[in-house]
Amino acid sequence: MTATEMSLQDAAKQDWDVIIIGAGMGGGMAGRRLAERGLSVLFLEKGLVGYRTEQQAYRDHIDDPLARILRGYWPKRVEEHDGGSVKSYFAPLGSGIGGSSVFYAAALERPEPHDLDQVEGIPHPTGGWPVGFEDLLPYFDQAEDLLYVRGDIDALSDVPSPKLRPPPELTQEEAAMMDDLRARGLHPYYSHIAQKRVDGCANCLGGKCPRICKMDGRSAGVEPALASGNASLMSGCNVEELIENTPGTITGVRVNQHDETAVLKAGTYLLAAGSFGSPTLLLRSPGQSGKGCANSSDWVGRGLMFHIDNFFAVWPKRGGKPIGNSRAVSTRDFYLENGQRLGLVQSMGYEANYGTILHFLMMQFARSRFAKFARLKKLLSIPAFAAAKLFGNADVFVAQMEVFPEPENRVVLNDKDAEVFTFHYTVGRDIPTRQGVLRRAIRRRLGWWRMMFLSIKPVVNVGHPIGTLRFGDDPAQSVLDPNCKAHDLDNLYVADGSFMPTSMGVNPSLTIAANALRVADIIADSKMRQRG
Repeated sequence: MTATEMSLQDAAKQDWDVIIIGAGMGGGMAGRRLAERGLSVLFLEKGLVGYRTEQQAYRDHIDDPLARILRGYWPKRVEEHDGGSVKSYFAPLGSGIGGSSVFYAAALERPEPHDLDQVEGIPHPTGGWPVGFEDLLPYFDQAEDLLYVRGDIDALSDVPSPKLRPPPELTQEEAAMMDDLRARGLHPYYSHIAQKRVDGCANCLGGKCPRICKMDGRSAGVEPALASGNASLMSGCNVEELIENTPGTITGVRVNQHDETAVLKAGTYLLAAGSFGSPTLLLRSPGQSGKGCANSSDWVGRGLMFHIDNFFAVWPKRGGKPIGNSRAVSTRDFYLENGQRLGLVQSMGYEANYGTILHFLMMQFARSRFAKFARLKKLLSIPAFAAAKLFGNADVFVAQMEVFPEPENRVVLNDKDAEVFTFHYTVGRDIPTRQGVLRRAIRRRLGWWRMMFLSIKPVVNVGHPIGTLRFGDDPAQSVLDPNCKAHDLDNLYVADGSFMPTSMGVNPSLTIAANALRVADIIADSKMRQRG
């Protein structure tokens, strides 16, 4: 870090322009823009700063809360209610500077225009976002520039990406895989990845990096904000409540740090605690509605979405080698299929070896009804060993499938432990049909003898929670207005993935970053007008 952390007592002595709750991708990028535009910014982060020299991946087998928070993981299991059972497991969520983004694989893909807009021949599940693709396009460009996104132009897209930097040179194995896919009529391109590739780059996608190489909410957001001299940071603190003493206005935020509590004040409050954390905080803040702060519509927490992942192994051509630790290969050939909205396909950066297959099996086991029978977990090594022998030198790919919002899929309060993110989620009835369309298309294009699916049932990607504070024009059907300001409040904005009314067919990180910059400009412009 480039600035000293602030104590609770010192933070309480100041009236800030903006207090940002959460220091992940959305909070980090918004904070950077606000600080660089001259506003005083305070980041409030539950997790710790950590050491900049850390190099570690996310591990879900560590279950001690203190050990988890020291590593930058969310300390508690999530609790999932699916209508028939309750499951408790560790979700891949971060808690620290940069949030979950310090563990992500840095894939920053743009959505397609039809992800956001009603496009002729491609009906949109909600009729379109209140802020369309063209309005967000300048911010996609800015986010790609600030996050140093590198990659190829997608041959299937006619939208230019002027800030996209050239990708690294392909390895021999990557080039062979690309040529093989093109020979099958597909249109692969080098994935859009936020990575500078500085000297000594270890290509450590999927974990914390000690170098300023992988760009995330920490390296591209919080750290530049602190370096500006206009931002300060409080880590290791719990935001207990948003205070609405004056109807329609947040008058303070109650914060606990090291067993001391104080109320911090700002002109504007920016919520960026993630699609679990942000609605949870609003629900436990009484507000004026009696249903939680900013919740007159009863939509706080509703509309929770996760992408559906379809993992499959792909063998290289005879005599070829796998691409291994590479996220380089993406294709949008399956983004739309027979009028069905599907999503992006990309390499995972793993070989289909024993450890990888066992990981997938254990992940599915933890979210199944058999999870309570702990002894059964040991038996998973048998099918993992057999599958590893079968797959040999195959690479793992994922087909990420868009999901649509359902009001009853929602985040709720846990009445025993506020740190346990709790949600009700049922896979949509349309998922099996669309998953069947996707899988048949992949098998047809790749060939039965060259690929094999690693999962049968829909795999819910709980690392991509979105949609729980949706924005919209109608205050009765949304929490936020098109500027991502709460309908009910004049000084509360949101800058994380909870604003999204649909999930899109790509991962949400670039869209979160772009919208955070947009929201920060809206706030800064308003402050400038007030100051004359």
